[in-house]
Amino acid sequence: MLPAHDTPAFRELLHQQVEKRRTFAIISHPDAGKTTLTEKLLLYGGAINQAGSVKGKQSAKHAVSDWMDIEKQRGISVTSSAMQFEFDGFRINILDTPGHQDFSEDTYRVLVAADAAVMLIDAAKGVEAQTIKLFKVCRMRNIPIFTFVNKMDRAAKDPFALMEELEQVLGIRSCPINWPIGTDGDFQGVYHRDTKIVELYTGGDHGKSMVQKTDIAIDDPALEHVLAKHYRERLAEEIDLLDEAGDAFDLGKVRRGELTPMFFGSAVTNFGVEPFLERFLQYTPPPLPRKSDIGDIQPEEPYFSGFIFKIQANMNPAHRDRLAFMRIVSGAFEKGMEVWHSGTNKTVALKQPQQFMADEREAVEEAWAGDIIGLFDPGIYQLGDTLSGGPKLHYENIPVFAPEFFSRVRPADSMKRKQFQKGITQLAEEGAIQTFIRTETGREEFMVGVVGVLQFEVLEHRLKTEYQVDIVMESMPFRFVRWVVSTPKPIDQLKLTSTSGRAKDSRDRDVLLFENEWSIRLACENNAGLELAETANRK
Repeated sequence: MLPAHDTPAFRELLHQQVEKRRTFAIISHPDAGKTTLTEKLLLYGGAINQAGSVKGKQSAKHAVSDWMDIEKQRGISVTSSAMQFEFDGFRINILDTPGHQDFSEDTYRVLVAADAAVMLIDAAKGVEAQTIKLFKVCRMRNIPIFTFVNKMDRAAKDPFALMEELEQVLGIRSCPINWPIGTDGDFQGVYHRDTKIVELYTGGDHGKSMVQKTDIAIDDPALEHVLAKHYRERLAEEIDLLDEAGDAFDLGKVRRGELTPMFFGSAVTNFGVEPFLERFLQYTPPPLPRKSDIGDIQPEEPYFSGFIFKIQANMNPAHRDRLAFMRIVSGAFEKGMEVWHSGTNKTVALKQPQQFMADEREAVEEAWAGDIIGLFDPGIYQLGDTLSGGPKLHYENIPVFAPEFFSRVRPADSMKRKQFQKGITQLAEEGAIQTFIRTETGREEFMVGVVGVLQFEVLEHRLKTEYQVDIVMESMPFRFVRWVVSTPKPIDQLKLTSTSGRAKDSRDRDVLLFENEWSIRLACENNAGLELAETANRK
């Protein structure tokens, strides 16, 4: 039992628990090594004994964070996952996100629950398209961004060129915390600029276990016996250049998202992973406040509050259950506590709370501000819902992004329409797809919209494996959907191009469907007073 929440003892305990928590997301372009890095952080955190790799075809072991069958088959992450572990006195909540752009909306939602982001960059490819998109989302929220330059064990761009790329492409200054020794497949280790220690690596069993390392001061004469002359000379030149022309480390700028600390390493071999984790935990902030309709809510408010940022059905196929992922914003959570729920405007009991290691779960008795927990969902929770043991507040809405691809969808067997409806509804509530009803054709048409075409494949796979429904999909030509904010006349009387369409979303809101941007502009010109929106609230 926790102390009473209005006592100094509870406030002190709350302060201690908040200070030791770190909650962050890992973002990257596909194939930069994000899931591999997640695995290695878990390895060094003692959460797993041997790292699984998404690439490991010769092994039956899959990455811990990839738990769906389709993820294991395709070797990609298609849904975000949450993992918790302890390391060096910290309680860490990692939010692994899909790298593939077709699942970017899931990533956007997850970033709402994170206090910092680790931006993973492929050393050979530099800043890529999806990284730019995700970086912009982080920048909008002003969350700290830490850069890990991965795959230094292979051919790589010059580190100075990568620093320039961060500034030119992303518009953010960088400060290397360590510096690579040896490039282009000749990666020896790193030099830590803060401690002036050279860290050289050996072993690691190709990334399956922790590496052996040798630490030696840069000015120690013994260095010449363990590091060849050409490495030492090049390192000395580059460090002088960095010290003279590079940005100084400024923790205030880092935490405001104005400066990104930069680390070099190789997740697949474990080189540089542990020093990154150690320094990242020192520099990244403890849980941050969140905006609500009654002002910013601080993590050390004595009352419990949080919001739902992810819903996942059928994580356990044997039980066909549904979990709502909640970010705790303030106070402490206790199993079985009763709190106000914004979605129903009623008091609900928070039952069967769980914490995660991907699809592996354990019951949790208590949790604190900054933690991510899963709640058993009997079908009452929706994305963006607020839960509070104090005032009836509402946290900022999580927007619905406009899909870009549309298909007419129906069950192959009309006798399975009930399962089809259930599956489609649950997947839409997760935010994986959006559903629309078209009535203008004289009959009711069921239409699914997605951000990326790969989501159609996942939809088909999950309906078949989780709901035993085969579907028929017919692609539709629309590429844009806009929500009707205000209209000068009934929607069926609007002047639209012959290729445009009308529909209702899952909340019975009017939407217009367009094949191109020209049709959108024409609709606004021909209907004075028509106001359209690219995103919608979930409420």
